[in-house]
Amino acid sequence: MSLLERLNNDMKQAMKNKEKDKLSVIRMLKASIQNEALKQRQDLTDDEELTVLSRELKQRKDSLQEFENAGRSDLVDKVRTELVYVEAYMPQQLSEEDISKIVNETILEVNATSKADMGRVMGALMPKVKGKADGSLVNKLVQQHLS
Repeated sequence: MSLLERLNNDMKQAMKNKEKDKLSVIRMLKASIQNEALKQRQDLTDDEELTVLSRELKQRKDSLQEFENAGRSDLVDKVRTELVYVEAYMPQQLSEEDISKIVNETILEVNATSKADMGRVMGALMPKVKGKADGSLVNKLVQQHLS
């Protein structure tokens, strides 16, 4: 089942169950995917859909951080709820150990020896962990392994 089909089914179920928060998040995700498809003038691949979901997840995490810093507990609760619903559509996240193993393999692949090689490592690594790991965590692990 494609992501859009899953979103449509979940949207119908959320309507039946009168889950307003879930419904609004699903509609937002659908709109983001459909807007991206219109921009590209073709249907999105699974990988491209995952990119859109990752972008939406990152936006919510950034918003959550900003709202927490500003002391807006009303908005913090709302964004946390949205995060739960968005994360439900993301693939299973890799553990820190798994990411570390992939980082080591990638460093060996590109023959990286210092922090100067960080860009090459990240360029080769990110497609491998796309949607399955937080970019800031990956960045931190690469820096640790290269130092």
